[in-house]
Amino acid sequence: MNTKKAIVLIADAAADNLISINGMLQEQYEVLLANQGGGVLQLMQQVPRPDLVLLDTGLPDMDGYSVCQQLKSSPDTAEIPVIFLQQQPDEARALLEGGVDVVHKPVIADVLRARVAAHVELRHSRELLKQQRNLLEHVVEELTVELSQMLDAMIWALASLAETREYETANHLRRVQHYVAALGRQLRGNPRFADELSDAHIKALFKAAPPHDIGKVSIPDAILLKPDRLTEAEFAVIKLHTVYGRDAIVAVENQLGYSNTFLRFAREITYSHQEKYDGSGYPQGLVGDAIPVSARLMAVADVYDALISKRVYKPAFSHETAMEMIRQSSGEHFDPDVVDAMLTIEEEFMEIAARYRDEDEAPATAPAALE
Repeated sequence: MNTKKAIVLIADAAADNLISINGMLQEQYEVLLANQGGGVLQLMQQVPRPDLVLLDTGLPDMDGYSVCQQLKSSPDTAEIPVIFLQQQPDEARALLEGGVDVVHKPVIADVLRARVAAHVELRHSRELLKQQRNLLEHVVEELTVELSQMLDAMIWALASLAETREYETANHLRRVQHYVAALGRQLRGNPRFADELSDAHIKALFKAAPPHDIGKVSIPDAILLKPDRLTEAEFAVIKLHTVYGRDAIVAVENQLGYSNTFLRFAREITYSHQEKYDGSGYPQGLVGDAIPVSARLMAVADVYDALISKRVYKPAFSHETAMEMIRQSSGEHFDPDVVDAMLTIEEEFMEIAARYRDEDEAPATAPAALE
């Protein structure tokens, strides 16, 4: 049990008052004494600081109200309660000047003890509540981090289901989400993209990128893994992966009864990452800015990674070849500004590709600056 006494600072100009009030409180509290305002301010800088101040309004060097104002102006002492000792009762001014209570002089011992006890207990209760609030905030922060990690793990598991069906690795997902984030950072100063590419939105895009092909879990293996050219009917089935992915995200939104930035980006990316800037893509044939920004970033990121990666139907291309193919498709397949951003940060793309390279693949040819 904590038996430490609360500290009470008594300030009064008259020595006999200090002696008298000290006698009333010294058994229950640790008492500090001052007979001037300057002495009060000096004692209040000592640690531990008083839990309560009894302040005479008629101190010789400065009145008690001025002392109280200085105490309340400092963050170190602002929350310490002040009870004014008044010869002429003026409760309205005492409260206006920052006091919590008034004790009239001459002081009656039982009244003083009751007022001091009440405000010391209230002070300690507030401190305890503050500690509990800080503890609760810490617990909530830990739970939020834990829930975020669990969400990331579930997203990753679901996204991996689609990728592994094509014998792709989880590194493809890591590369793509880093490409998208890098493009977002490069483009956030562009007026065309500024509204969608805040720091918070770029973080959400990073999380929303991995499930872009989740709809492929509904595509038959005979079509999804076919090494030869697809027939028109088979390609029509492949196209449906965008619809299946969109529908899966919409089902989550409907179940929750609301959406958020992450779910919106995930829905846009799964549904629209196969759209082309000139309107020749699918599933809707959207043109230009009608394609969501999130999907335009993903289109470049996904195609670049597909080009530099080995697939069942093609070998891996070099970085230089992939860049040139994407550059040639600027304004047709891809948003020109997104392509320009990629060309500007191509060394960052190379670094991401190397960092998350599949174990059975040789690194793409690096620019001379990185060799």
